[in-house]
Amino acid sequence: MNTDIERAKKLLKTTAVSCVLCCGEKTYLSEKSGIAPMLDFLADGTELKGFSAADKIAGKAAAMLFIRAGVRAVFGEVMSRSALAVLEKHGIEATFDKLTDRIINRNGTGSCPMEIAVDNIENPMEAERALRNKLAELAGRSSL
Repeated sequence: MNTDIERAKKLLKTTAVSCVLCCGEKTYLSEKSGIAPMLDFLADGTELKGFSAADKIAGKAAAMLFIRAGVRAVFGEVMSRSALAVLEKHGIEATFDKLTDRIINRNGTGSCPMEIAVDNIENPMEAERALRNKLAELAGRSSL
């Protein structure tokens, strides 16, 4: 049994955070929404190889960042079928409370723009670049 994933899952469900990463004695928490926590951890060079992650919403965009970071297990309160498929393809243990066909945008009007950005990308490095560019575009800045 992966106690790290159980601990991450418990923290996600009992604290006001959106993303939890656990490995042994180390725990990282974030209250930021969407893929921001993982982008921050990657940008900061936080070593996450072998960690277990629990996230409120785990779509393919988040899954690609978890793969990029080298996590070994992911729990999503909500997980998309595409996230599940890509995590399993990379040998990452994936569990969820609810499996969904797609991740909806914050307005509830269509697919999440981050999911669209990585829809046809299989390489985690490319996915990170595409996601950073999409965020810059949405913020009204030029691509990175």
